[in-house]
Amino acid sequence: MANRILIVDDAAFMRMMIKDILSKNGYEVVGEAQDGAIAIEKYKELKPDLVTMDITMPEMDGIAALKEIKRFDGAAKVIMCSAMGQQAMVIDAIQAGAKDFIVKPFQADRVIEAIKKTLG
Repeated sequence: MANRILIVDDAAFMRMMIKDILSKNGYEVVGEAQDGAIAIEKYKELKPDLVTMDITMPEMDGIAALKEIKRFDGAAKVIMCSAMGQQAMVIDAIQAGAKDFIVKPFQADRVIEAIKKTLG
C-alpha cells in the first residue's frame, strides 16, 4: 500500500508541485490544506503517514500546526518546507519535532530523499 501523505502549503501552486512529485513516485496524496488550522483538522481526520508542512502561512503557521499535531500524535512524521533564508524557523521546527526539511523551490530528488528517510 502506498504511503499516505498530507500536503500543507498556502500556495496552491506549491501544493500542486509537491503532489506531482509524490504521485510520480508512488505516494498517495490523501489531502491538502492551505493553513495550519486546516492541517490539524485534516491530520486528525485522515491520519496520514507523513505531512509536508509549509512554515510560513496565514492564520496559523507551520510551526504552531506542527506542535499541535505532535500533541495529538507524538509519532507524527512531519517534514517542513521553507523558502531560502528561513534557517532560524527551520531550527525551531526541528526542535518542535519536525523530522526533516526541504527548501523551495522543490527539487524532486530531495523531496523523495527526505520522505524515504523519514518513513524509514
